[in-house]
Amino acid sequence: MSIKGKVFEIIQPGDSDHVASKIFDCVIIALIAMSIISVFLQTFDLPSRLSRGLYVFEVVSTYVFTLEYLLRIWTADLLHPDMPPFRARLVYIRSGMAVVDLLAILPFYLPMILPFNLLGLRAVRLVRLLRIFKFNRYSDAMTSVWLVIKKKLPAITAALVMVFILLVMSSLFIYFAEHDAQPDKFENAFSGLWWAVATLTTVGYGDIYPITICGKILGTVIALLGIGVVAIPTGILSSGFIEHLNKHEDEEDKDDGMNFCPHCGRKLK
Repeated sequence: MSIKGKVFEIIQPGDSDHVASKIFDCVIIALIAMSIISVFLQTFDLPSRLSRGLYVFEVVSTYVFTLEYLLRIWTADLLHPDMPPFRARLVYIRSGMAVVDLLAILPFYLPMILPFNLLGLRAVRLVRLLRIFKFNRYSDAMTSVWLVIKKKLPAITAALVMVFILLVMSSLFIYFAEHDAQPDKFENAFSGLWWAVATLTTVGYGDIYPITICGKILGTVIALLGIGVVAIPTGILSSGFIEHLNKHEDEEDKDDGMNFCPHCGRKLK
């Protein structure tokens, strides 16, 4: 096997039989977890020695993630063997996980590319938290979540569009119902939108609320509608997970059935 083939087997999420691949997976997962912890720790007032240690860790982990990203691009033609090498690499670069990998390391190199003393540039470093999505590559459960969301995306989008339309209508209705009575609370439709979100999700912060009869009736209707409308995306995802689990169990039953003799029931060697 060529060097590229060996690298490809190591960096791909491996099974229990490939020791090097499992070690690589464990190292990357540990670095991701420690990197997320490091981001949180850097929000505290830490001793200078600990701050320097966290910075050194950030540099080392970023270099490791950069090397991983480059190796995955290099071996992308083995991931898509039916494509020309250049197109295979382009397809991988445009994939969701590759974009997450790039955004996770980009804030480290961005100040080197743009050496300006911009205060807003510090906020870009928060993109490092995207490293947590790299867990998706090493977790079957998170992969299942993504597959279910992808499969149910049209239905979820339709439900969210309905929620958005209801929010807009509610914000306009409550504005016209309460603006004259509370001009300081319902200044415009955006104030009504904030109230509509809090009411439709049944959160009810209580910072603004209707005081007119028409506004109270509208609030009652919106709160009742929110119980059902906001639950629609949850129901769609729940049904998707049930379908996915049932399909997975059926596939496992078929695989198990192939290991046994259909006549005597003995396990095949």
